[in-house]
Amino acid sequence: MKIAFYGSSLLSSYWNGAATYYRGLLSDLARRGYSITFYEPDAFDRQQHRDIEVPDWADVRVYPATEDAVRRVIAEAAKADVVVKASGVGVFDHELLEGVVAASRPDAVRIFWDVDAPATLAELREDSDHPLHRVMPSLDLVLTYGGGSPVIEAYEGFGARRCVPIYNALDPATHHPAPAEARFSADLSFLGNRLPDREARVEQFFLEPAQRLPGRDFLIGGSGWETKAMSSNVRHIGHVYTRDHNAFNASPLAVLNIARDSMAATGFSPATRVFEAVGAGACLITDAWVGLELFLKEGEEVLVARDGKDVVDHVEALTPDRAQGIGEAGRARITRDHTYTRRGAEVDAILRAEALRKRERSVA
Repeated sequence: MKIAFYGSSLLSSYWNGAATYYRGLLSDLARRGYSITFYEPDAFDRQQHRDIEVPDWADVRVYPATEDAVRRVIAEAAKADVVVKASGVGVFDHELLEGVVAASRPDAVRIFWDVDAPATLAELREDSDHPLHRVMPSLDLVLTYGGGSPVIEAYEGFGARRCVPIYNALDPATHHPAPAEARFSADLSFLGNRLPDREARVEQFFLEPAQRLPGRDFLIGGSGWETKAMSSNVRHIGHVYTRDHNAFNASPLAVLNIARDSMAATGFSPATRVFEAVGAGACLITDAWVGLELFLKEGEEVLVARDGKDVVDHVEALTPDRAQGIGEAGRARITRDHTYTRRGAEVDAILRAEALRKRERSVA
């Protein structure tokens, strides 16, 4: 089957946390025989910050962020057996959504793939004229990369025929243990861009603990933190390319995950960073969120902090041996239960069943 996938970027993780997710899932689907064309706009300087070359498992079409170019790529949806519009493309999102659904063939499987369901659902609640309300009856599936039952029930309440969470996962070929590097050495590291609905939690779970532990070293990676006030024991290193993620995660004593406000409130939304860090064998400390137990066991495979004091306590109590043991246990769990091979098999089954359903309905 041919998949036309309209997303933010496959080639760049710059201000694009979904890149690892797209790469892991789509590369696995390609191995299962799907022919994939990924459409991404030349926007937000992502093409100037590519961290992979065009892969051999996908045809990547980079188009100018102009109305004419958008119309041209929309028209190509008619060639596909599966048409996917992902959330968060960043430019012409509404036009792409309505356009590709209208341009797709009647027998094509039409999907909205939401990589930030809490944010999208908030938009749907606040805006009765959101185009997703209009196209929902024409969609065969809504897939989400997190959310669990709260997201499923919300989407079905908005008229989705079927909503299925396809969670983030690990690609062991790209995220794995690596030698430690001095430039990433720290007692606690955090990787994430500066976003309005994450900043307060970064202050609570990372910056305030750093102030309370002046004798410990803290490292923060990600874009946007250049102007943020931080204590002298915090180093900011800017954007960290995907090629450096393994070393970044393997070098410190522990790695911190901090969910955005909306994802923490919704639960069942493990970030890509969770799987990347644990896949590299890192001892992960994460803020608490509902559904964590589906992925990692608290105290054995992951450490959980419910506030900044918990982060301080974990860092003070953690020894290298304890950190190594948690990292090894977490990696064993993730590589057993939460790889993109497993997620790809799930998506493959869903797509084939949906395609069969549409064929049978057209014959009846």
